[in-house]
Amino acid sequence: MHTIGFYVSPEYQILDLAGPAGAFEAANRELGSPSYRIQILAADEGAVTNSLGMATAAASLDHAVLDTLVVIGGPNPLLSTVTLSRIVDASNRCRRVTSVCTGAFTLAAAGLLDGRRATTHWRFAARLQRDYPSIRVEADRIYCRDGNIWTSAGITAGIDLALALIEEDQGFTIAKGVAQHLVVYHRRHGGQSQFAASVDLAPHNNRISAALGYARDHIAEALTLEHLAEAAGMSRRQFSRAFRAQTGATPARMVERLRADLARGRIETTAEPVERVAEAVGFGDAENMRRAFIRVYGQPPQSIRRAIRS
Repeated sequence: MHTIGFYVSPEYQILDLAGPAGAFEAANRELGSPSYRIQILAADEGAVTNSLGMATAAASLDHAVLDTLVVIGGPNPLLSTVTLSRIVDASNRCRRVTSVCTGAFTLAAAGLLDGRRATTHWRFAARLQRDYPSIRVEADRIYCRDGNIWTSAGITAGIDLALALIEEDQGFTIAKGVAQHLVVYHRRHGGQSQFAASVDLAPHNNRISAALGYARDHIAEALTLEHLAEAAGMSRRQFSRAFRAQTGATPARMVERLRADLARGRIETTAEPVERVAEAVGFGDAENMRRAFIRVYGQPPQSIRRAIRS
């Protein structure tokens, strides 16, 4: 019997708990026996209210005997050193320690991520790196494993994390059956992109938004500064200045990132030849796309595809 302890704090996000907990419940169904036992834990025994105002009864972390500790996300208020010490003590009694979404901040504050690779929700990745510089934050991942420490991206990525843990315990066939029962994709590789990162731009200037929309709609075409400025209804000079102020990047660099995002999605999810992908997203040829991937992701398309397949 594997006891999975979900550590919650006030105003935790319910899907961070319900998603992965549901995966372990479905694993019991697939196995035909109760292989996983779910336990809700908190710093102290009692009711903990989630972000929707619903209370959940929780046991004390101090008395938990666990196989896996899952620290889930929420507003993550500053925890006392006593509470963090109790989390560390609990982690020392576990085979695995994991986090969902912003739960990574709790693990980081407890010192459990020092010198390790980790991920979190894409909105908070930069903050995690800034607040805890000893961590190697891999923002462009669904989940990340470093030894016995697992961290996942935001919200539904907790399901992907749970599927990976189930697969480690029970094998591929059971994990696939769980995914089918949950009607989710099996399986998003841990290194798969959380999302097309360029959508995080969300510029406040409607003209810049219009130019980005034009770029996405015409991604296979030559996207010159003149074309983008015309789409924004601005002069070249005015557009360049406004674009940089809104996005922090040049138009050329952002077009490259848009193309890389679209290409990576196809590299990860299809068997299309690299040359065809490069042409479809406007890189022109595979070598141009390879150089762009190295600038954006630090590795060429073929390496990303091999990682997904392995």
